[in-house]
Amino acid sequence: MRDHEGLSFPIEEYRARIDALRERMARRHIDVALITSPSNLFYLTGHQTTGYSYFQALVVPTEQEPFMVMRLLEETNVRPRTWVEITRPYADTGDAIQTLWHTLREFGLERQVIGYERNSYFFPAYQQERMMATFPSGKFVDCYGIVEDGRIIKSDAEIAFMRRAARSTEAGMQAGLEAVAEGVTENDLAAVVHYAMFEAGGEYPAVAPYITSGPRCLIGHATWEGRTVGRSECVFLEIGGCYRRYHTAMMRTAWTGKVPDVMRQAEALSQAAVEKVLETARPGITSAELDHAVRELISRNEFGAQLITRAGYSIGIAFPPSWDEGYMLSLKPGDNTPLEENMTMHVIPWLHGVDGDKLMAMSETIRITADGCESFFDQPRQLWVS
Repeated sequence: MRDHEGLSFPIEEYRARIDALRERMARRHIDVALITSPSNLFYLTGHQTTGYSYFQALVVPTEQEPFMVMRLLEETNVRPRTWVEITRPYADTGDAIQTLWHTLREFGLERQVIGYERNSYFFPAYQQERMMATFPSGKFVDCYGIVEDGRIIKSDAEIAFMRRAARSTEAGMQAGLEAVAEGVTENDLAAVVHYAMFEAGGEYPAVAPYITSGPRCLIGHATWEGRTVGRSECVFLEIGGCYRRYHTAMMRTAWTGKVPDVMRQAEALSQAAVEKVLETARPGITSAELDHAVRELISRNEFGAQLITRAGYSIGIAFPPSWDEGYMLSLKPGDNTPLEENMTMHVIPWLHGVDGDKLMAMSETIRITADGCESFFDQPRQLWVS
């Protein structure tokens, strides 16, 4: 019997996740779930690899033992990292969809109602079309979101991992802020941020830190490009620390030299916006209501800043290319999803276009508690002045 030493969580937690998935499958009259999202595979089994651009799937029947189909090289992750006992690998010269077909036939599942994740990043349309053409007797239904329905509420064990990730986030942010100075390059900042994150126990994040300076701060999702930080300039850092694929993210802003009055005004508004989130977020309030509370506050500013994005999004398990679980939950107008205890979100009431060409960003990763919310961080929310 395997000792499951390499699992991130106790085997009982994984069994509970599979049981809950099967209950959702039964409600949707699905006999077999074909799970291909890397984050969902990790959630259900503990499996992780950077080779997820190759087809990989967990097949979960309602009654039989789950099994995995994947590339032969990636199969080496299964025994040391998961509880899964049955695998059917394919060689680099083999055919993933044919292997899937033969394995479903082997277990007598080819005529069942098969749910598949139609919107999975790494199960592209051409493979889905081949699957349907290869399985003429199967009935396929889109079950996208069936695993995410369980992932959106984190367990206490998952929250503990996110607290570990938060220490990596804070370490990277503090190192980056302390290194900000006139004459350093964005690459210099990236180097100290990465070193501090990993020294603090962090693992490779789903997204590299965003580090920009001067006019580059207004470029969305830009990161370091060797630019030298000048005097009287803004420096933006957004860092997502990771532990066992669980993430927490944080934005902070620095300034070199004397701080203009408008940046102090923006700092005060950014602080007030985050406080508004912490005061407002609680079980029962909807995503749209929390977004409105923040957006309405920011809209009253007189220095041209805007909240040009959603006000936040779910965060937790992630693989590149994004640490974002916003496909599960986003704080935005029109989303009437009620918040629940142990939802976790990166809330981003940032100010874009301060005085036309500047930025002010402070953000927090929060957990919804029984009667409110709490941040994962102890990092001061203020403009860092170098």
